[in-house]
Amino acid sequence: MWRRLREILLAWYLEIQAQALDSAVLHADETGWRVNGTTYWLWCFASKDVTYYMIDRRRGSPALKRFFKKEFAGVLVTDFWGAYNAVVCVRKQKCLPHLLRDLKRTQHYHKPGGDWPAFSKQLKRLVRDSIRLSKRRKELPAKSFASRRQRLDVRLRELLAQPWEQRHARRLVKRLQRHVSELFTFLDHAEVPFDNNHGERQIRPAVIARKNSYANGSEDGAETQTILMSVFRTLKQRGHNPVSAVTKAIRAYLRTGQLPALPDPIAEFR
Repeated sequence: MWRRLREILLAWYLEIQAQALDSAVLHADETGWRVNGTTYWLWCFASKDVTYYMIDRRRGSPALKRFFKKEFAGVLVTDFWGAYNAVVCVRKQKCLPHLLRDLKRTQHYHKPGGDWPAFSKQLKRLVRDSIRLSKRRKELPAKSFASRRQRLDVRLRELLAQPWEQRHARRLVKRLQRHVSELFTFLDHAEVPFDNNHGERQIRPAVIARKNSYANGSEDGAETQTILMSVFRTLKQRGHNPVSAVTKAIRAYLRTGQLPALPDPIAEFR
């Protein structure tokens, strides 16, 4: 029954993927998953109106190529996982809370000395200043906002140009040099957040399902799981009752032999 339902709802699953790829801002996240006792990965791609799940054996760029069929024309929001570097898109935004957590974790577990305290203090202040600036976007004159925005770029480049000696400082400098153009995208586009909270929130229901179901016993079951989870989550995200919406669609399918279009978001959920 579940596999038959999967076959019927496949059209909606593909429609969800297409709408995700057409979105202006897309969040991506991934987490571990088990299929027949083997480690796989659950990928989540979420916009304001859709959530697309994908289970794949790989955690690298080949898995991402399954989803991104062509250059992404929007802004991709992710953490610093290296696989996302292979995605070709117009702009990217890295999750700044991830960066702050890395600083805190490094301090807690490694207690680095040397010039680490100075580096950490400067980087935290820079990140927090950028977030504060984004919150003042509407109250500041455009010229003043642009000037402060430009100053943040200058401060970032000055920070990265300093000859830091502590190895953890050098590690983070190397990472930030790779993503120097992806830290402050949210200041150039008001609709882009500085964090990946949306992606993390949308992957959480799947994580709860994993805990309750112990993941999947076969690849066929994993495929069924991804399609049904994507459809049900997207419907809920759009303000619909997933069970009622799917039941209504199945009744239409039985009458006409064709699945109706994926329901649009209810106005108050936009």
